[in-house]
Amino acid sequence: MLLLSGACTAGYEANAQSLRELFLSVKSSVVVVRTLERGVSGASQQGFVQYQGLGSGVLISEDGKVLTAAHVVQIADRVGVEFEDGTFVLAQVVASVPTADIALLQLEEVPPDAQAARLGDSDVVAVGDPIFIIGSPYELSYTLTAGYISARRGTGTWVDGLIDLAMFQTDAAINKGNSGGPMFNMNGEVVGIVSSILSRSGGFEGLGFAVTSNTARLLLLEQRSAWSGMDAVLVQGALAHMLNVPQPVGLLVQRVAAGSPAADSGLRAGTVSVQIGEETLLLGGDIILEISGISVDANPKTHQAMRVAALAVSPGDSVRIKVLRAGAVLELSLPIRVRSNN
Repeated sequence: MLLLSGACTAGYEANAQSLRELFLSVKSSVVVVRTLERGVSGASQQGFVQYQGLGSGVLISEDGKVLTAAHVVQIADRVGVEFEDGTFVLAQVVASVPTADIALLQLEEVPPDAQAARLGDSDVVAVGDPIFIIGSPYELSYTLTAGYISARRGTGTWVDGLIDLAMFQTDAAINKGNSGGPMFNMNGEVVGIVSSILSRSGGFEGLGFAVTSNTARLLLLEQRSAWSGMDAVLVQGALAHMLNVPQPVGLLVQRVAAGSPAADSGLRAGTVSVQIGEETLLLGGDIILEISGISVDANPKTHQAMRVAALAVSPGDSVRIKVLRAGAVLELSLPIRVRSNN
């Protein structure tokens, strides 16, 4: 028994040493993502306030590309990243796929001591494999949590009609501020980007999810991608009727990031916060009826077709969008800043 106990202790120390060394080798690639966004000041009130957002990310190239979660930066007016040594660098959102919850930032400069992480092959990761996550839960920067791959999940969401969105489920602790942070394998390679948790209490309950690295590589690095700078929700049925939408389904614009293509097009965001059932919506913004001549509906394939059409435009060109604004139907021109694959 004493010999067995000693062997277990030696194994634990070896694993701890390995994880300690891995953390030291990759931590300079991990960043805290800080954003400034605008939101409506309060329920049923008009007017905007500015607030700060927090997430995590990982540097993946020497020229300053950073992967993070789309929901962290999609409607941010200003984005910056903070490195471990306290260096703060401004960044631009250059690509985002909200349906996959992944986004790509481009840093204005890269600190000399920062080292890019390696993207691993998530296809070879299996259930039971050990992993670790580094992020900023509740502003506690560079927190490491460790666990295992609990499951591989196909979400049933087809992105661009090409791939079924692939996710890793893990028991490694994930909390607010971890979003967008890297999931590493035990070779120090990024195999996932933290996305969300499943919780009844609001806190971590052992069910965390990360988008696989191969999904991020394909959608953001290997094919054309873009960023709109807006978020919107589908309105249909009774709500569409109440808003006088002249078709069964529309896209109600919620928020628009300053300086984004959506802002350049003149799209108007919501101005009044209302509670409809269990959902809080911003009313008063434009309702999108068509994009590139394709009518909005509730079919996910239609959304994919719209995105494919938008990405097909030549650099510097625009797509036409038809919106309902204050009872009138207008046409706007949405500039598309396409990031070509390289």
